[in-house]
Amino acid sequence: MVLDAPRSPLREAELPRLELGPGQVRLRVLACGVCRTDLHIRDGELHEPKLPLVLGHEIVATVIEGGRTFEPGRRVGVPWLGWTCGVCRYCRSGNENLCDRARFTGYDLDGGYAEEAVADERFCFPIPDSYSDAQAAPLLCAGLIGYRSLQRAGVAERLGLYGFGAAGHIVAQIALSEGRRVFAFTRPGDEDSQALARRLGAAWAGDSTSAPPEELDVAIIFAPVGELVPVALRAVRKGGSVVCAGIHMSDVPQFPYDLLWGERTLCSVANLTRRDGTELLALASRVPIHAEVEVFALRDAEYALDRLRSGEIHGAAVLSIS
Repeated sequence: MVLDAPRSPLREAELPRLELGPGQVRLRVLACGVCRTDLHIRDGELHEPKLPLVLGHEIVATVIEGGRTFEPGRRVGVPWLGWTCGVCRYCRSGNENLCDRARFTGYDLDGGYAEEAVADERFCFPIPDSYSDAQAAPLLCAGLIGYRSLQRAGVAERLGLYGFGAAGHIVAQIALSEGRRVFAFTRPGDEDSQALARRLGAAWAGDSTSAPPEELDVAIIFAPVGELVPVALRAVRKGGSVVCAGIHMSDVPQFPYDLLWGERTLCSVANLTRRDGTELLALASRVPIHAEVEVFALRDAEYALDRLRSGEIHGAAVLSIS
């Protein structure tokens, strides 16, 4: 399914097979998650993608050929981070997620809305056998960005999650397994997502216009809504933090300094590292994380994006390619 231009519908197309470069593997795609970042690219909110483009960066696939790390038939996952230079100051300091020359799956590189894909074997992860294809796919971005955001949250006991979709409902399960208390905020009227949060064990669930019943230690904002930044700052205690987890967010409105005062911290999370992937996939089976998924056929990718845009997906959307 190909994107020819921003804000245009995906079209079904037969593409020529790509030649493999050094260290690349050819993959038979089994499933691919439908991420909000895909929607940002489709809707023209992330600029300068490769065009035409095959979207998709939560890829679960089996190796067909190429590379040296994985045997043919091995099931692997391909995340958003698809290549880094390895020599810049960020790569050398363990911060490859900030590499200025990084290339991203489904943005700079064709992704997984397809029957086959090509990836750098260094940026592929073995998928735990305990996970089905559809269950594993959301871990590769929603899970990873949630995991990285939770690391930025530190040891916070009272954790607020603004946006309770794919990433929110996964990170909530990790947080609850660690003994934290979770407070879930959804768009007004989204009673299904609030019910999901309570079912998973959240201490409270309500809409983002409501104040939590007690002060938060940390708030993580998954919703791409800049207006939530002052709302979240108002909800956290002195010395608390607000972590902005999305790759795209609407403009943050002006807010009074006293919301930040009191040694509150406002920060962002960008992309992921391979270490994040290794740690999360090892953790997933121990928790265990169970993703709520709605499955679509490959040809219905545009419909899946429409449902994500309108807020009708509760949990994660996944394309089943196999």
